[in-house]
Amino acid sequence: MGTRVVESAAEAVADIGHGATIAVGGFGLCGIPDALIAALADSGAGELEVFSNNCGVDDHGLGILLGPRRIRRVTASYVGENKEFARQYLAGELEVELTPQGTLAERLRAGGAGIPAFFTPAGVGTPIADGGLPWRYHPDGTVAIASPPKETREFGGKHYVLETGITADFALVHAVLGDTDGNLVFDKAAMNFNPLAAMAGRVTIAQVERLVEPGEIDPAQVHLPGIFVQRIVETGPQQTRIEKRTTREQAGVNG
Repeated sequence: MGTRVVESAAEAVADIGHGATIAVGGFGLCGIPDALIAALADSGAGELEVFSNNCGVDDHGLGILLGPRRIRRVTASYVGENKEFARQYLAGELEVELTPQGTLAERLRAGGAGIPAFFTPAGVGTPIADGGLPWRYHPDGTVAIASPPKETREFGGKHYVLETGITADFALVHAVLGDTDGNLVFDKAAMNFNPLAAMAGRVTIAQVERLVEPGEIDPAQVHLPGIFVQRIVETGPQQTRIEKRTTREQAGVNG
């Protein structure tokens, strides 16, 4: 299946239905597919299962799906700055599988490469491997669902834990540049989880700031080949929000 150019973010996500699994690129608020997320929020789809490094902030990124309780389960590396994410998890309203960041990245890459599972040293000797991490709480704070123990094996005198690859019904990603064949170029650190999420999606939808014709991107500059992208939509320049601003007084400057 080749890449199809669509006219709007709403058209791009129109077939993402109730209960879909979705891999979402971005790190914090950097490189997130904000237009696609907003269109998905407008679509009404719910009971979603999301694979993403984090869940945005309360009023931006995946946070706009989380607030109205449209997400059922999240596999992520950290809660980040999203207070509603933490509240829902601790109140037993949201199922959360926290996983080491490098492991999450490799699970997405493995799923996209057709690798069902792999062994890693990350998490050995912790509840990541031994099980017992709270995935979901009861409203009274007791654990409703805990993570199961995982297989461990020894290689070369070291212990490793078996982790499974991730595949999703859909993937949503952001790129600075793309062509109508689906080849994508990411902007510096905004690459982050985007290529990995794109690989893991059975149907990958890319929003790009600028869309060009095939041949206008130097093949040596392509970060993700179009074979991984099924739909592409031009959404224009993205204004990245600062997730958390910290400042200090300059030395020698009076307040």
